Amino acid sequence: MTPWLGFELRVALRFLREGRMQTLLIIVGVAAGVAVIAYISALISGLQGNTLNKTLGAQAHVSVRSPDDVVVPAAVPEPGATELTQTQPRAQRLRSVANWQALVPLLERMPAIAAVSPMVTGGGLALRGEATQAISIVGVELDRYDRIVGLRGKVVRGSARLAPGEAILGSDLAADLGVHVGDRLTLQTGPVSDAVRVTALVDLGAKELNRRTVIVPLRAAQSLLGLPGGATNIDLTVKDVWAAQALADSLRRQFPYKIESWQESNAQLVSALNAQSVSTGLIRAVVLVVVVLGIASVLVVSVVQKGKEIGILRAMGATRGQILRLFLVQGAVVGALGSVLGLVLAVAMIWLFTNFVRGSDGLPLFAITLPPLLGLQVAMIATVCGVLAAIAPARRAAAMDPALAIRI
Repeated sequence: MTPWLGFELRVALRFLREGRMQTLLIIVGVAAGVAVIAYISALISGLQGNTLNKTLGAQAHVSVRSPDDVVVPAAVPEPGATELTQTQPRAQRLRSVANWQALVPLLERMPAIAAVSPMVTGGGLALRGEATQAISIVGVELDRYDRIVGLRGKVVRGSARLAPGEAILGSDLAADLGVHVGDRLTLQTGPVSDAVRVTALVDLGAKELNRRTVIVPLRAAQSLLGLPGGATNIDLTVKDVWAAQALADSLRRQFPYKIESWQESNAQLVSALNAQSVSTGLIRAVVLVVVVLGIASVLVVSVVQKGKEIGILRAMGATRGQILRLFLVQGAVVGALGSVLGLVLAVAMIWLFTNFVRGSDGLPLFAITLPPLLGLQVAMIATVCGVLAAIAPARRAAAMDPALAIRI
């Protein structure tokens, strides 16, 4: 510890002890501000993480499909000729991604991509006795698809297997059809039908998906949907979910396919997440301003109250720089103590939320934690704000005339 720091720290702590009530109040104020910032940050982070997990838990980060069928003009109209601009859009049909077998290894070698899964998807009917349900048939290679959506972790009954003649059903669809693991049902698409045995029931995180999804082997879906050797889309998972849009833009420049990121398919969700982030930033800024004003106001009062002591210190040889640093140290001490107490309060609030706030099903809404790095950042920001808040009072104290201060 340097000599000047020892002097300033001893005097600063003495000044803070002499004004115990003021010191306690401002430390509590700083703690409340830090607790609000840390808790709100952890809450919004947990909410956004939970929302993203539920949204992306059953869909790819980037999807590659065949281009849509469009009506192409037969010829370029002659100048001055009447042109019929309104045309009937072409009905879309199941189409395979061209050369998808060669495309998959190319995508797998890209460093930003974590997993690649070719799929065949289409509509059909599920028949079980007198029960009939409209379904979405999803043909996949199980190991590849599991790396996209974590399917094995969503199993609620049975064991996820997709050998020939087997299928995995959404839990609500199984309830509608009255089937259990091990039961058989018939999948039908037009004149083509196939009997499958249920190996597992899954919860895909959305009731609509659970009510209509049937997952079958890739070859079975190709046969059912009349697309032998084809794949209607290739799903990609990226290592950084927020880099999906940049990857989709890059792939569009390289390949002639319809490529869509999760941000594009969930534009309203992205807007909501951005609004949450902006709101959180505004709350942090407002709270920090309140903290700075609180510390500054207390130190201004302290300068007035300690005017005579400041004059005596100056008369005894204390320099303007030492007086300046004395009050800066007070701001730093108040900010640091308030930060520590605020982080303790934030952890307590997070514990209360996690253990006592429940949803309609009796389970916790979502898990939130306070990452150590986030806590350290908030504490450092509050401490720096304490120093910044002390600048004006410190400069005022350093500028005081010793003789005039002693006579006050």
